[in-house]
Amino acid sequence: MTEAARRFWKQASVADDGAGVMLDERRLRTPRGAMFAAPTQTLAEAIAAEWSAQGEYISPSSMPLSQFAFAAIDHTPHRRDELADYVAKFGETDLVCHRAASPPALVTRQTMLWNPLVAWSAHDLGVVLPVVTGVLPAPHDPEALETLRAHAAAADDFQLTALAQAAGAAGSAIVALAMLHGRLNGETAFAAAALDDLYSLETWGEDAEARARLDRLRAEFENTARFIALLNA
Repeated sequence: MTEAARRFWKQASVADDGAGVMLDERRLRTPRGAMFAAPTQTLAEAIAAEWSAQGEYISPSSMPLSQFAFAAIDHTPHRRDELADYVAKFGETDLVCHRAASPPALVTRQTMLWNPLVAWSAHDLGVVLPVVTGVLPAPHDPEALETLRAHAAAADDFQLTALAQAAGAAGSAIVALAMLHGRLNGETAFAAAALDDLYSLETWGEDAEARARLDRLRAEFENTARFIALLNA
């Protein structure tokens, strides 16, 4: 096991340019050595706060915004095509397009939460995906999937990082794009993505392992939504 790195700075602050983060007199660099620069000052301030909050040892898991930003700088620029394909691929079996046949209460909840997202995708994104019963993929219009990919490809490196994270967490390109465009926040995105699991817990009773997994998923959506909000602030 790798020993955690010790905190080596006393104060973290935003650099004079409003984009960088200073650890005392040293400018923060990414794990690959790039000079850190946030696209908005609000994101830089939030990341400086994460570094200020560290204790004696550095805990990367307690700095989700920093991890997103590091990925956007170190990895996303070299993986843009791969990540755009990754997001668009979810359109083939998008969570919000695959519905249960029963029980009626679950069908109703899926209709209420997911139908508005399907309609938003068609109206705002120009992406019409078929809604089917069951989990088997339905035939798709290649143009719809290409349009999904184009929306992902149009995002900048920071946005694309968040978009890919959200799509993977939700199993849905539509949910991810709805987050990016402000249609969903962390709470509503989690409610849409975890609908089936939440229904199961309500129906069959609490399960500690399932609840812990959902709590982690909720935190992931909240962190992703916060990152997106700071990109737009």
